[in-house]
Amino acid sequence: MKTRIVGLVYNTGDEEHVKRRSGRQDTIKWIVRNKSVRTQRDLVLELREAGYTCTQATVSRDIADMGLRKLPEGMYVLAEDLHLQRMVSEFVTDIECVNNQVVVRTQPGTAPGVAAAIDAADLTDVIGSIAGNDTVLAISRSTESALVTTDLIRKLKCI
Repeated sequence: MKTRIVGLVYNTGDEEHVKRRSGRQDTIKWIVRNKSVRTQRDLVLELREAGYTCTQATVSRDIADMGLRKLPEGMYVLAEDLHLQRMVSEFVTDIECVNNQVVVRTQPGTAPGVAAAIDAADLTDVIGSIAGNDTVLAISRSTESALVTTDLIRKLKCI
């Protein structure tokens, strides 16, 4: 179906396609941050479990559009998480969740850089962070959000 607006023709099916793609890419973002995805096929299967029916070609286009990177360890990571992954794997020594707060212990002098990487990654579950010399406090809206953040940082630490 087409709609005519002031002499321009818009295909209303395109709006639905954009919404579907946006929702699928949001789901891919969540999957990559919360699970270990090593292949496009794994991602297709995870999307299917989340209610999306798509082909590997569609997932391949999404990976390119979103700028996903594959780490040497073989797992996909979001481009914006790549810096965070490097900072966490190199400098973080311990992670603990306390209610809606995530306490991240780092090597001396590296907490400000780790906090900056957390902020730059724009994690949906983190409201903000503060850093001392060797400790970062990341604050979430809820205990559940803090647990998601803790799991993500632990995953990035182990990669």
